[in-house]
Amino acid sequence: MTQQTIVSNPKIMMGKPVVSGTRITVELILEKLSHGESFEGLLNSHPRLTREGILAALNFAREALRADVIYPIAESIQ
Repeated sequence: MTQQTIVSNPKIMMGKPVVSGTRITVELILEKLSHGESFEGLLNSHPRLTREGILAALNFAREALRADVIYPIAESIQ
């Protein structure tokens, strides 16, 4: 089993963070999971992706959000 990590290369997917050895972005993984897709669904749709790759993407997102940055959130319009 190969441990997959998150990498960024300006020549791959415009430098967006991807699972190493793939062109699958962290953004895509988060988007699909947030819309209810299961790990199994992701793995079936993307044969080069592994469970470890999905977990690496989630860990990357968690670490990115720990940074001391203010994220503006638009107020809902009622």
